[in-house]
Amino acid sequence: MPADSLASWNDGKARSAILAFVERVSRPGGPDFVPEEERIAVFDNDGTLWSEMPVPVQALFLRDRLRELAPQHPDWQTTDPYRAMLAGDNRGVLASGLAGITQLVMSTHAGMTTDEFADIVRGWLSRARHPGSGQPYTRMVYQPMLELLAYLRANGFTLFIVSGGGIEFMRVFAEQTYGVPPHRVVGSSNVTHFEMRGARPVLLRDPKLEFFDDKAAKPVAINKFIGRRPIACFGNSDGDHEMLLWTTEGRPDGRQGFGLLLHHTDGEREFAYDREHVVSGHLDAALDDAPTRGWTVVDMKQDWKRVYPN
Repeated sequence: MPADSLASWNDGKARSAILAFVERVSRPGGPDFVPEEERIAVFDNDGTLWSEMPVPVQALFLRDRLRELAPQHPDWQTTDPYRAMLAGDNRGVLASGLAGITQLVMSTHAGMTTDEFADIVRGWLSRARHPGSGQPYTRMVYQPMLELLAYLRANGFTLFIVSGGGIEFMRVFAEQTYGVPPHRVVGSSNVTHFEMRGARPVLLRDPKLEFFDDKAAKPVAINKFIGRRPIACFGNSDGDHEMLLWTTEGRPDGRQGFGLLLHHTDGEREFAYDREHVVSGHLDAALDDAPTRGWTVVDMKQDWKRVYPN
């Protein structure tokens, strides 16, 4: 695929860095050539491939599920963190910490089969709309990143999503939206178990967190589920810091991995945020690290001609 396929990218340092890296690792006979089977690229999802503001999409799914189930649990109206989530009190939800958020997830994402959960997510995505744009969430994806996915794929890269979102939540839409099949999606997960329902085998989602795929857990997940160190990593927050380090630093193969941070600088076309504490997308240490580590920083306002698909 030619470089002009990155049609939504302005000419600049970020676009040039991407093109130079891809050319370097895909040129047969070149000193930095990487065989196709080793051209692994990993992408965060929330804030990297689609919008994560005003809160991550799965948090809005959780809120709607909670409202749907609330009549069966009248105590939720007065018991935190349920009360805070039902009231739209994001600060109150955050104050409950990981334990409180996990409690909310388990109350809304468990107790059904994996197939039933996928159907619930699929139905919600078909009718839910972004509170700001009024668009379906699968239209709140970043057009320049869709082009980048296609460009890498056409140049022999195998693409994986490695994100803090729920693995079975993302698997519902990842293939249709990004062209990334379910077996190349890595994320946070519930404990599941096998059982027979009559003559039908099913997997049940238990109300227990198995794995939270964020920060230092991301390299662990890459090693466990992918089994090969990526040569390219794309993220947008400190939650991706360790994944970027794992891709670019101290590689035993001596290769120079490529790291990219998406910096949300466009408050008019999208959202502007970085170092302040927000529900998601906090970018501080990784932004400071980028110049010394050689990571490419994409300034959304300057580097992108457009943000969303037409």
